[in-house]
Amino acid sequence: MHLAHKLTTCLETHWATPAYAGWVILGLTTFFLLAAANTLAGWLYVLGGLGLGLLLVSAVLPMQTLKGLQIKRRAIVPVSAGESLHLELEISNPTKTLKALLQVFDDLPREWGKTMPGTISEIPAQQTHTWTYAVTPQHRGIYRWQTVQLRSAAPLGLFWCRRRRSATAKAVVYPLILPLEQCPLLDFAGQDQDRQFQAQQIGPHNHNEGVTRSIRPYRRGDPLRLVHWRTSARHNELRTRELEMFTGGQALTIALDSTCDWHGDNFEQAVIATASLYVYGQHQNMQVWTGQAGVQTVRPAILEVLAQVQAGEVAVVPLPQSPVMWLTQDPASVSDLPPGSCYLLWSARDTPSQTSSPGKHNSPGLVIQFDQPLQPQLQQPINITDFH
Repeated sequence: MHLAHKLTTCLETHWATPAYAGWVILGLTTFFLLAAANTLAGWLYVLGGLGLGLLLVSAVLPMQTLKGLQIKRRAIVPVSAGESLHLELEISNPTKTLKALLQVFDDLPREWGKTMPGTISEIPAQQTHTWTYAVTPQHRGIYRWQTVQLRSAAPLGLFWCRRRRSATAKAVVYPLILPLEQCPLLDFAGQDQDRQFQAQQIGPHNHNEGVTRSIRPYRRGDPLRLVHWRTSARHNELRTRELEMFTGGQALTIALDSTCDWHGDNFEQAVIATASLYVYGQHQNMQVWTGQAGVQTVRPAILEVLAQVQAGEVAVVPLPQSPVMWLTQDPASVSDLPPGSCYLLWSARDTPSQTSSPGKHNSPGLVIQFDQPLQPQLQQPINITDFH
């Protein structure tokens, strides 16, 4: 059966292969010709000749239908895992004849499974038809594929013909982004860094000068520590302070330990946490580091790096010496963090959810339990007095 399927596919791709009705007519035609050769009856020769002519025309017409069609793919907008990814193909008919009764197969990545073919009733001469469909990728990654298949049995339906057309595609599927309403550990680390840096830049006599740049309406995901309560009460709605962005490399870096030997699905959880923490704290001048890509500061570049990062990578860019939020599964690496850092440590052991690293900097952190939901763990409160 496998050999027969490969043979049928090869014939359909390079020439044409009979449909069920085509096989029936081919069988009847063969019977008529054999019977004519045995009986020398003229009417049997006529029937056999008519069958051969019908089969020949039915095999040639589908090839003519597909001839000349052109395909152009529109740019694919990135989405997060679990969201609908919309794909659009423009199928053009530059010829002077109508093209009808077509099937379209997009050669999607194997991880996405098979999709139902698109059907096109007709494409008028020198017109373009846009075929739009959606898939829902469940896993992050950067996916590429090269071709689209056109298939037709028009107009008689006795032979199928299939042809491939080049239509290069690149789809970027970002990690799942959790809608965090708060992250006390990240807020504490960023607030602590703000205080330290402002004290250095502004001085002891003017430590409040230039801290707040403006006040704007509250947006979902803004840290509660930035809410300006007096203005919120006056306007009867939440208002958020926008802090002045100081230069000098003081941005907190979310660092993903992609060189660690991760176990199970822990690494996927860490990637989701990295993306979610960045989106939550991007108004605080956050940036992201991985061992191969280094420090990234622009959101599209960050999410694309997180879409393709893999565990066990070889680090080619050293960890920044500025404060980081370290996401790892290696407890030993926590003690070597730069001053002012914090960490998330994935562990399968029954350990307290809040801990301090044994190193000289006493970095605050959380231990993430892999068998518990990630979002509540990222939002759980910390006891700030333990880290002063």
